[in-house]
Amino acid sequence: MSHPPDGRVHSVNVSEKKGVQKEPVESVTLVVEHGIESDAHAGPWHRQVSLLADESAQKMRDAGGDVDVGDFGENITTEGIRVSDLPVGARLRLGPALVEVTQIGKECHAHCAIYHQVGDCVMPREGIFVRVLEGGAVKAGDEIRVEKKSLIHAAVLTSSDKGARGERDDASGDVLEEALRELGVAAVERAIVPDEADQIAAALRHWADETPVNLILTTGGTGMTSRDVTPEATLAVLDRQAPGFAEAMRAGSLVKTPHAMLSRAVSGIRGKTLIINMPGSPRACREQFAMVAAALPHGVEKLLDLGGDCAPLPSPPAG
Repeated sequence: MSHPPDGRVHSVNVSEKKGVQKEPVESVTLVVEHGIESDAHAGPWHRQVSLLADESAQKMRDAGGDVDVGDFGENITTEGIRVSDLPVGARLRLGPALVEVTQIGKECHAHCAIYHQVGDCVMPREGIFVRVLEGGAVKAGDEIRVEKKSLIHAAVLTSSDKGARGERDDASGDVLEEALRELGVAAVERAIVPDEADQIAAALRHWADETPVNLILTTGGTGMTSRDVTPEATLAVLDRQAPGFAEAMRAGSLVKTPHAMLSRAVSGIRGKTLIINMPGSPRACREQFAMVAAALPHGVEKLLDLGGDCAPLPSPPAG
C-alpha cells in the first residue's frame, strides 16, 4: 500500500520580470539546474524556484490582506506541508520533478505591497528556495513527497583522549560517517574531543542549539572505565530521553556477546536534535548503526514535526 503524499501542489506561478507578482498558469516545466522555463528568476544559481505554503498565505488573509497565489512572488504554492520546516538539503518530489532545498526565507530589502497592506509579510520568513535536480512538468494537484533520508543533517562526535591528541586515527568516526552517507543524509559534520564531560556536552549543545544538525552520533566513552563519561555528558544536555535506540543496540549486541551488558550508552533529544551514543569500536559502530538505521529518517521527520498520523489529502477534482 502506498503512503499518502506529504502535500500537494496548490498552484504554479510565473512572471517574465523580476520584482512583480507571479501569475498562476496551468503547468510549468522545471529544468535541471535552471529552474522554471520562462520564469524571470530561473538561472544557474541556488534560488532557482521559490515555494510558499498556502497555509502561510492564509495568515495574511486572516490579517486582512487581499492576496492570492503568486502574490508573494512564489513559483509554487503548496498545501498540506509546512515547507518552511524543511531543512536545507532536504529533497522533495514535485510530481515528476526532484528539487533540493537551498535556502529558508530571505532578507527583505524593500517592503512589498503586502507588507504595506497588512503590516507584515510571510515570504521572508516562510518562503523557501530550491534547485532543480530532475526536471519535468508540474501542475496544480501534483503530489509532493519528501525524501525522508534527506531531512537528516548529521554530526559525528568522537570522544577519545588519544584521538584528540592526534595519537590515534578516528576509525570509528570514519565508519559512522560512511554509514550515514550510504543512508543518504543531507550532510555529515565531524569533531573529536577528549574524554572530558564538559567538552563533550559543549560540543553537543553547539550542534543542537546553533547549527542545522538534527542527528548526532557519538562514538566512544560508553563503557565502565573511569574515563568513560559520554553517557553522563549526554544526559546533562538532553531535554527528553528516547531510550529505544540504545535499548535496541544493546539487545542486538547481546545476541553476539554478553559484554553488550557493559554498555552504558544512552539516547535522547535536545530541542529538535536526536543524540545517540554509539560504541568506540569501528566494528561495533558498523553493527549497531545497522540496528537503528531504518528508524532514523522517520525519527528525525517526527522531531521536525513533519511526520504525523494525518489523514490522506483529498484527491484533486477530476477534469
